[in-house]
Amino acid sequence: MNRYEQWDIVSSVGLTALVVAAGRSVDTHRRDGLISDPYAERFVAAAEPPTPLPTRPVTPRSDSEDELWQMMSGYMGVRTRFFDEFFDAAGRAGVRQAVILAAGLDARAQRLEWAPGTTLFEVDQPAVLAFKDEVLGEAPGGGRPRCDRRTVAVDLRDDWTGALDGAGFDPSAPTAWLAEGLLPYLPAEAQEALLGAVDERSAPGSRVALEDFTDIARQLQDPAFRRVADGIGVDMSELLHSDDRPDPGDQLAARGWTIQRVNATDVAAGWGRTFDPLTQRLNGRADFVTATR
Repeated sequence: MNRYEQWDIVSSVGLTALVVAAGRSVDTHRRDGLISDPYAERFVAAAEPPTPLPTRPVTPRSDSEDELWQMMSGYMGVRTRFFDEFFDAAGRAGVRQAVILAAGLDARAQRLEWAPGTTLFEVDQPAVLAFKDEVLGEAPGGGRPRCDRRTVAVDLRDDWTGALDGAGFDPSAPTAWLAEGLLPYLPAEAQEALLGAVDERSAPGSRVALEDFTDIARQLQDPAFRRVADGIGVDMSELLHSDDRPDPGDQLAARGWTIQRVNATDVAAGWGRTFDPLTQRLNGRADFVTATR
């Protein structure tokens, strides 16, 4: 039995976190890579997923593998780079407190150059953070963070704000919040509650960044998306919520935030990258939303 199987890293939401890590690894090793994440490949190797996930540029051996490759090798680097730069801009603006909601296997604490004095809170389930810390601990240099990294081991369905406070979060200080790849996993009422909690705990000068897929139902209905999900062994229809919901940017704007929205395709083009047809169809409509208070 895989040593991490007990917390479901190789199925359900755990497997989707591995797919995201694999995508970051692929982009890291591309000639035109937009990011550098030396830890992502380690996470995939440690988990030993039942269906091998590509972590480096390869020539696909089958149509199904080609679809998986296309979905992982273009969009993930663009998304990651955009939110990396969000934190960099926040630091240059004087923000010294950051929160990553549903941090998953993200290793920004270790790989980004944080402004001196920055405290970063990673919020996720206890077993997720334990797995990540174990793998990071085995990396060269022990995966030392470049900021004051504080893990907040709590499910977002529970009292995560209380747990965040208990880890030393200061609601009077400007904060940079990130919800990357998170909102489709929440029903509409949970999205509303999450954004409301962020709003209530954000001092003037705070910033929010989130990924808005705009129409997750379209992805779920796409035959290629279903084939890839089936191939890696996860039923995305059970994990993602395609219910009608307010636009998250509009929800923040209604609370007084100043919103900026940019399309993923345009972001990619700005870095000289063009999505392949499948990635364009599935993720090209996604928006990256940032908000300031």
